Amino acid sequence: MAGYGTPHFQNSAGHDVIEIGVAEFMCVGAHPPYDHPHVYLDMGDEGEKVCPYCSTLYRYNPALKRDETLPAGCAYHDKAA
Repeated sequence: MAGYGTPHFQNSAGHDVIEIGVAEFMCVGAHPPYDHPHVYLDMGDEGEKVCPYCSTLYRYNPALKRDETLPAGCAYHDKAA
């Protein structure tokens, strides 16, 4: 089992495109309580994927680490209870 989970990303700022450093991820929409169902997305060989809930276009950028985004600040980290 991997030592980390699937990275989550959000688009509270309403960006048209978010570049991320992974091809498999979760989109949560915006920060709660304005999020949508947390949906697993896989870019496959395409290198980009549109979220079916919020229509954010995610694009793979191999220069980014798994939790980095362009524009910055779109990684989502759930706050512990």
